[in-house]
Amino acid sequence: MGSYKIDSKNFFDSLETDSDVDLVCLSHLRWDFVYQRPQHLLSRFAKVRRVFFVEEPIFDDGPMRLDVTERQCGVRVVVPRLPHELKSEEALAVVQRGMIDRLFIEHHISDHILWYYTPMAMAWTRHLRPAAVVYDCMDELSAFKGAPRSLKEREAELFKCADLVFTGGQSLYEAKRDQHQNIFAFPSSIDAAHFAQSRCITSEPADQTGIPHPRLGFFGVIDERMDIELLDAVAQARPDWQLVMIGPVVKIDPAELPRRANLHYLGGKSYQDLPSYLAGWDVALLPFARNESTRFISPTKTPEYLAAGCAVVSTSIRDVVRPYGELGLVHIADTPAEFVAAIETAMNEDRATRLREVDAHLSQTSWDQTWGRMAELIEDVIASRRAASTITQPARARPSARAVVAATSFMTGD
Repeated sequence: MGSYKIDSKNFFDSLETDSDVDLVCLSHLRWDFVYQRPQHLLSRFAKVRRVFFVEEPIFDDGPMRLDVTERQCGVRVVVPRLPHELKSEEALAVVQRGMIDRLFIEHHISDHILWYYTPMAMAWTRHLRPAAVVYDCMDELSAFKGAPRSLKEREAELFKCADLVFTGGQSLYEAKRDQHQNIFAFPSSIDAAHFAQSRCITSEPADQTGIPHPRLGFFGVIDERMDIELLDAVAQARPDWQLVMIGPVVKIDPAELPRRANLHYLGGKSYQDLPSYLAGWDVALLPFARNESTRFISPTKTPEYLAAGCAVVSTSIRDVVRPYGELGLVHIADTPAEFVAAIETAMNEDRATRLREVDAHLSQTSWDQTWGRMAELIEDVIASRRAASTITQPARARPSARAVVAATSFMTGD
């Protein structure tokens, strides 16, 4: 594990940043849902600047308000609470614009970076005047189940105003690169030291202790991207194998999931607890369906599985095949028979040789390095904008007097 140790304090101190510029993130994901790319990146930004993570609204029967709470990493999570009757896109845009203005007023946000995960936020943030606009394009959201019909239109608008576009994988970069002149591929990275703990953990989590070996494991969101027919076929073909499924079930009916004696759904687990589960797996799985929703995904769990010391079997997801399959670090198979055969091969491979090859590959990347490169690109944009600015304009990010009145009145009911 020596190669994974990074002097984080010196690393963050060495990067020159304008810490007076806040970062406001607009996200379709919830901070406390699953620890993934946004959490890795924004928790690092929070070490050098204020970060506000604005989630999509929660609709309830309480008063309309903004809940702002700070997490241990320093990120401030902002949750709009809205009445049920506000459902139309137009009405939501008006109210959310007032809420973002109120947030800026109450928290004295002046210069700021707008960091988008959801293009839908363009509808209520296009009036802001940021120091930089970043679109971190994790997925092809328009291909996901339940995607808004206007998403592609909003994304086209976001591409026009973004200073920088980052993609979550190489395939997504290749699909988007002609849409922006300043686009960069930043595939899923790794906190290798965290997952490498699995290699020396000997204690078992209570809900996994009683599950026999061999164990095949998966962690992540269980949704329409999961190939549930493949999962069922593997469980049926080898009833002596135990399939451990960790993660929340969303956007699909849990009743649709296959149910067999050797299939174990353990629910969601914290990021901190994942290494202890992986330590007890014989093979880690990426049983993704091959459809439009998985065409451009770059699973963060691929390098995490590998860092944990697990042998890995995946369906032919492009950003897993390239580079992990091509380097021989992950076994690739699609049909049930091929998948079963690949698992058997993975169980019998030489672990010491695999770990040497895995460690050599993973030593080339980390979330610290990914964040550092992103931060440098953003600082370049801010510096260039300031150097080019020769005209007087209203203070950036300060709402107008009219916006101040509107933002105050909508919250108080005046």
